[in-house]
Amino acid sequence: MDTGLEHIVAAETVLSDVDGEKGRLVIRGWPVETLSASLAFEDVAHLLWSGFFEDLPDARELGARLGPAREQAFATMIEPESALDTVGALRFGWATLDDQETLETAIQVAASGPVFTAAAIRRAAGLDPVAPDPGLSTSADFLWMISGKMPTPDAVRALDAYLATVCDHGLNASTFAARVVASTRAGLTSAAIAGLSALKGPLHGGAPGPVLDMLDDIGVPENAERWIDDALARGERLMGFGHRVYRARDPRADALKAAINRLPDTAGRLDFAEHIESEVLHRLAKKYPQRALETNVEFYTALLLEALNIPRHAFTAVFACARVLGWIAHACEQIEEGRLVRPKSVYRGPMPEAA
Repeated sequence: MDTGLEHIVAAETVLSDVDGEKGRLVIRGWPVETLSASLAFEDVAHLLWSGFFEDLPDARELGARLGPAREQAFATMIEPESALDTVGALRFGWATLDDQETLETAIQVAASGPVFTAAAIRRAAGLDPVAPDPGLSTSADFLWMISGKMPTPDAVRALDAYLATVCDHGLNASTFAARVVASTRAGLTSAAIAGLSALKGPLHGGAPGPVLDMLDDIGVPENAERWIDDALARGERLMGFGHRVYRARDPRADALKAAINRLPDTAGRLDFAEHIESEVLHRLAKKYPQRALETNVEFYTALLLEALNIPRHAFTAVFACARVLGWIAHACEQIEEGRLVRPKSVYRGPMPEAA
């Protein structure tokens, strides 16, 4: 029995291949480093959804349809009656959408994610939500709705790089949850909400914020050695290091590091982060010589989203706005499989006579 299902093959997919031993991620034939540097959100949506919708237009037209869909999401958005965190607000918003197995539903879910997330960020800051501009790209509009200021081309490109980098990653917990729900024929929105609910857990999608907390606690390079040693002595997990799958460096980390390097005014923060990264890796290797503990995607995710002035409490929801493209594609793939996911369990309770 494999309680974590780590060695169980539960699906065949054309979407992504994760090679943890070699530190390689391929998404529909694209190395993640190339995908990150080359494609915008709209291109990634088209890449992942190709072959699953008969009426899927080309990437340009798909992007043109996402803009009005954001506008519609904003116009029909219902404000929660009670205060919700950013993930809760996104989940609430998605729960108000149509729930079919159609391209229109996929577009509504993907387009509304930035609208609901940006609105939640604004409300948390005591500000009114900003209406989307359907003429902008998804990433540009996302940053506009968060800040109320027109973003620079460098910022848009950096957010596109992030959204592309984390769009899909094999059969992770949230993607598997989305596929299970899709197998029941519940609808694409329900599958996305299932994925988001799994992503909310701190063991899956919640670590980028604490990376920044760690950097803030260390403060200056001179404090790094003692801070890291003290944390390890207390048995604390150092956020941004180690991964369930990768035994080599997470390739997404370097893709995001390259995206940060293309942003202006980030050199000082990046130099400091690189110093901390080097110190952590050195001490992890010394303390756990038999374990492969390398930098993962969360370390440079935190730095990139911080550079874009996205608040830490919103990191998981922004992650979901990217990963939903993969959840939808996997849901469609599972629907095509046409089989309900129904694993077996082994009963360990008392038998009737003993009870």
